[in-house]
Amino acid sequence: MRRRFLIALAIYTTAHLYIWWRLALPLPSPWWQVATAAIGILGPSFPFTMRLGRRMSREDARPWLLFGYMWFGFATYLLLGAAASHIAVAFGVDGKFAAQLCGGLSIAVVLAGLLNVARGPVVKRVRVPLAKLPVESYTIAHLTDVHIGNVIGREFAEELVRKVNALKPDLVVITGDLVDGRLSELRPHIEPLRGLRARDGVYAVTGNHEYYWNPEPWLEHIRSLGIRVLRNEHVAIAGAIELAGVDDSSATEDVPRAVAGRDPSLPLVLLAHHPRTIERAVKEGVDLQLSGHTHGGQLLPLGWLARLFDPQVSGLGRFDRTWLYVSDGTGFWGPPVRVGTSCEIAAITLVPDTDHAR
Repeated sequence: MRRRFLIALAIYTTAHLYIWWRLALPLPSPWWQVATAAIGILGPSFPFTMRLGRRMSREDARPWLLFGYMWFGFATYLLLGAAASHIAVAFGVDGKFAAQLCGGLSIAVVLAGLLNVARGPVVKRVRVPLAKLPVESYTIAHLTDVHIGNVIGREFAEELVRKVNALKPDLVVITGDLVDGRLSELRPHIEPLRGLRARDGVYAVTGNHEYYWNPEPWLEHIRSLGIRVLRNEHVAIAGAIELAGVDDSSATEDVPRAVAGRDPSLPLVLLAHHPRTIERAVKEGVDLQLSGHTHGGQLLPLGWLARLFDPQVSGLGRFDRTWLYVSDGTGFWGPPVRVGTSCEIAAITLVPDTDHAR
């Protein structure tokens, strides 16, 4: 761990030196001195606050972590701006002008990303045709990657419950990474989720982050909020669909076990945190898989790297006869910044599709 930390710190320091070289040094006096001081003072804030936060309670650590994460967000886009400035100079653009333009745009992008998160989760409506659906329509409110933890807390959860209940969904599902911290500290912050309402109940599965924090006590508490956790099992929902849920693929995911014995006359909807579970879902005849994990990339264009690891990063797609919907995520992780993505509540309306009957 020490070696990994030193390697990460070396990369982080090099990135800041590059930002200074391409964006601060070309500025006229006294601005290059001001920019140099800002980078020198703010640069250490992220590693410092990350280590400090581990030794403090949630309430004490939260402002420090927010500060560190926010600088990390700025540094990410300043690094991209520095690279853009470097390329512009190589093509003959004046270095001073390139530094001012690229640095200013980088800061503007992050400020817009902060405002994007500040507005809270937005409702994204999606229609999915399913051949065997026996009702005219069925609405599922899909939440994922809420990440209630050191940064996201009770106020966000309360707002989330209000927005979900206003949709009056038939069903609410949560596809993992609901929590990200100790149960002893987050118990009051997750409490508002007890107020989630849907005609056919609230269901959840685990994500990778649940396993970072002693999962069994967490899952027991989540159940006490009226949320049923599906662990490689399925349940019939109101004669409309068969709902299956699997543990996270980093833990004990078992798709065949989850769907064994289900009613083949009803559409099968699978809750799975990782989009890559789609490979097993297709083999088991799943009609629709709902997933998260990717955050839609969260910080584009860097988020596009997620496409190297997952078959789909955002939105609705079809794999053979199986639909896959990947949410951009209801909360966020790390910097409270979203660029090119939004915190989302997916309102997924299932409708009959007689054109693709099996």
